[in-house]
Amino acid sequence: MSNPKVHLKIRRQDGIDQPNTRRWEEFEVPLLPHMNIISALQQIQRNPVTKDGKRVAPVAWDCSCLEEICGACTMVINGKVRQACSALVQQLAPHGETIVLEPMSKFPLVRDLIVDRTKMFEDLERVRAWIEIDGTHDLGAGPRESQEQQQLRYSLSRCMTCGCCLEACPNVNDSSSFMGPAVVNQVRYFNMHPTGRHQRTARLESMMQRGGVAECGKAQNCVEVCPKSIPLVDSLGHVARDTTKHAILGWLLGS
Repeated sequence: MSNPKVHLKIRRQDGIDQPNTRRWEEFEVPLLPHMNIISALQQIQRNPVTKDGKRVAPVAWDCSCLEEICGACTMVINGKVRQACSALVQQLAPHGETIVLEPMSKFPLVRDLIVDRTKMFEDLERVRAWIEIDGTHDLGAGPRESQEQQQLRYSLSRCMTCGCCLEACPNVNDSSSFMGPAVVNQVRYFNMHPTGRHQRTARLESMMQRGGVAECGKAQNCVEVCPKSIPLVDSLGHVARDTTKHAILGWLLGS
């Protein structure tokens, strides 16, 4: 009896400026106990030979923590965006089916399965997704918060900037400048912070500009694919409400 194999079909491209190199390549690697997609890619890296026996360049991919915390290994697996480190082969292909790997399509391609998520970090900078501290002196104990408030803020803080929500969002595309659910969620999170709320006005005004929360189409795909179960739809609703109230208040005071 032959040893079981893992069948992988991978979409490859040598670089963003080389679209003519886009192609599909298929590989077979030995099935190991508790194997995940990263383990399978490591097997290909050790012996980069296709199913047809052709030696090729090793597949390029990204990873870091291997604990579904950093988001670096995010890719499209069997048509669904997720982290490769938590994608177990025996769950994806219990009967030896072919596993299809593709890079995320909403970010510039670097090579093979690696994409450039710089846009997400630039948008976080645009909405001031940080806490400003004046000096390094001891500020003492912070304000008391209810347990419910702490739990809510913790759920919002779990974002790892993986890009799953942007990949699944139909409003994130070449014709739209929408910053995406992850950025909107961070606006809500930092506006709830006892110190961060001092920059609330600046964040809401950034959300009222091009690419802001008004460009959300309420498809709710984001909450379905978020690996951390962040209440993204709630955050989109809260920020949309807050920007509307801020705009009306500004109009009234301006008049």
